[in-house]
Amino acid sequence: MAKENPFDPDLVRELANLIADTDLSEIEVEKGDLRIRVARMVTAAVTVPVAAPAAHHAPAPVVAPPPSAAEIATKAGAPNPGAVLSPMVGTAYRKPSPDAKNFVEIGSKVQAGDKVLLVEAMKTFNEIVAPRSGTVTAIFVEDGTPVEYGEPLLVIE
Repeated sequence: MAKENPFDPDLVRELANLIADTDLSEIEVEKGDLRIRVARMVTAAVTVPVAAPAAHHAPAPVVAPPPSAAEIATKAGAPNPGAVLSPMVGTAYRKPSPDAKNFVEIGSKVQAGDKVLLVEAMKTFNEIVAPRSGTVTAIFVEDGTPVEYGEPLLVIE
């Protein structure tokens, strides 16, 4: 007698459509002994701001230097021992309020336990603190950008 196959390709298709429609990176359902997990790869593009030509009387804008190969490799997922990873999915904020200054900038000296970012998840602001003392050498998120679990946020060396 043939064994019944609990696999439902229509359910997998429906879950895949749900991921595409909601911008989720993965979804998992479980019913009894059957567990189905559908995930997709999410790639992040690194952009470098370009300054417009300055007027004669206006000071020149400060433009971030292009990311180094090490910064691009870290953002792409290569391990960096100084990387501070997001502990959750949410929205990253570099400052405590819209009119405040950023917690840290590239070159900022931090002590272990200093607040470096906020990640908002489910209307709760979670403090991201420096796990070690050092200098911030790279920042991978802009204020108000979404982040995934385990995504590098910044590097402290």
